[in-house]
Amino acid sequence: MKKRKTLVATVAAFSLVVAACGGDDAADEPAAEEPATEETAAPAEEPAEEPAEEPAEEPASEMAMPGEGVSVTMAKADWSTEDPNAYVIRAVMQELGYEVSDPKDTELGPANAYIAMAQGDADFWINSWYPGHRSWLENELPDGSAVGDHLEIVGEMMMAGGLQGYLITKSFAEEYGVNSLDDLNNNAEALAAYDAADPVPGNGIADIYGCQESYTCDDIIQSQIAFSGWENIQQVIAGYDAMFAEAATKVNAGEPAVIYTWTPSAYITQLRPGDNVVWLTVDDVIDDSNPLDVEGGAEYSQLPGTATIGTDQCPGSVDGVCQVGWVAADIQATANADWLEANPAAKALLEQFAMSVIDVSLMNVDMGEGADVEELAATWIEENRATVDAWIEAAIAAA
Repeated sequence: MKKRKTLVATVAAFSLVVAACGGDDAADEPAAEEPATEETAAPAEEPAEEPAEEPAEEPASEMAMPGEGVSVTMAKADWSTEDPNAYVIRAVMQELGYEVSDPKDTELGPANAYIAMAQGDADFWINSWYPGHRSWLENELPDGSAVGDHLEIVGEMMMAGGLQGYLITKSFAEEYGVNSLDDLNNNAEALAAYDAADPVPGNGIADIYGCQESYTCDDIIQSQIAFSGWENIQQVIAGYDAMFAEAATKVNAGEPAVIYTWTPSAYITQLRPGDNVVWLTVDDVIDDSNPLDVEGGAEYSQLPGTATIGTDQCPGSVDGVCQVGWVAADIQATANADWLEANPAAKALLEQFAMSVIDVSLMNVDMGEGADVEELAATWIEENRATVDAWIEAAIAAA
């Protein structure tokens, strides 16, 4: 992201006061009026002392930044859509003097990331999706404590920024009148047409592209299927980018495909709601009843599960409200609580840090076209210098 000028506070140089020294003793009078001879001549007057030379003024010194001498291990999610945010916050922390590891060196899925942060193997990341990720906080560590006992959620990086839901090939949805996943489950004709071309054709089931294992959304989709009673729908769980590429190929060929996706991301620029896909609605949004009785399943509630999307992009919208079946996630930083306490400047920075979904989505598009994420971060910081400087000032004040 964007590297910029370091905010530096200077200390004024001190001044030295030199005391003047001198004498006013009276001269002795001669013993006689006779002219002084060579022998009796008064001794020559000693030269006056030279005034002490004033020392050169010391140059102003830079004030030490709060992060100087502190090494930070930053983790990153094993998806790339929030890499822009990660490299922006890393660059700003570096301006505060912190030595921050490259997030790609500690790339983890949520299952491992929260444990790593709780145990101090990583200090923080900015990739938490709440409420879905709260289930990971309930995991137990070897000492019997909960993961969440050692962590703290910090700031409001992108509140309600994670719009999520299911997209379907627009031409197929229009041909068969499929506006919701319930329609696909219950419409025998649509189900047969979809099944003929899906990832597991001919099994009588609509195989929809879901989520990558360990992302949490895969578990939520499984619970949603059970909660809604979709007996004719099942989720394909695999590497997300591979699934997305396959779904995009089908959509562009006019073949039926349903895939879970989210924003901010470049995905939404390839599968474009209202153009080649539309959002599907979900008749019954999953609550905290935990239909599969899994650990942390009560945290899978997606209520209210609505978004303001018109009928052009979501044919099942009612008065401009699309019941997508997913709550718009709060994308926030999570950090080791002891590390935050020891580094108040870092905590204050994370509390201030925020980016817009639009900016991050556009940066994702640039990354998809080959742009370097660190250069994108540097550019963003330069274009938002006043905001970044305010964050840094707050961090310094908290140190």
